[in-house]
Amino acid sequence: MGSANKSNQARKARIEEMRRAEQARERRNRILTIAASVVVVGGLVVGGVVLVRSQSGDGGSETAASDSSAKGKFVTGADGVKTWEGDLARNHVTKAVKYASEPPVGGDHNPVWMNCNGDVYTKEINNTNAVHSLEHGAVWVTYNAKAKKADVDALAAKVKKTPYTLMSPMDDQKDPIMLSAWGHQRTVTGASDPNVDKFFEKFVQGRQTPEPGAACTNGLSQ
Repeated sequence: MGSANKSNQARKARIEEMRRAEQARERRNRILTIAASVVVVGGLVVGGVVLVRSQSGDGGSETAASDSSAKGKFVTGADGVKTWEGDLARNHVTKAVKYASEPPVGGDHNPVWMNCNGDVYTKEINNTNAVHSLEHGAVWVTYNAKAKKADVDALAAKVKKTPYTLMSPMDDQKDPIMLSAWGHQRTVTGASDPNVDKFFEKFVQGRQTPEPGAACTNGLSQ
């Protein structure tokens, strides 16, 4: 019991340290967000040119999804966690991305992240924004219509009190409840499944995080 308390205290201390680092980065991230907006506007201008060319037979569609930015495959460990073995691109793009899994666990993504400071979304969110949140070390809880309401409510309560997490529905996923982090994913049976806590403990700002301490606020929200 004592070791569990020490582990929880260490985890809380780590998250607090990350949150302080996040606050220090907020000014930089606001600048990046403004820059990203400029890129988006530029993309719209270019897209308009492409659309005109498409209508005249000189170009392709501006809405075509990019090729998959994840090269590799999932390997399932003895603990039930699937780990992506291969390359996960990290380019910022403003178009749709064809991901290798649903939900995705990494790859090219939108320059703006989804807010992931314990944010619970009741509508589906854009994968490309959520993947950016995973890059920042967030755990993403997703569920479909087969998930029990009691489990959804309990998981939402857990997410709301856990920094660097977010939650949203995803109708197209194969299992009722899934947990995703950058390069890692698993299915759980419900909110009381002990693997929920294990996944959060290991992957919220875990070693897999490409950008530890990066912001989970001042991004995109519904």
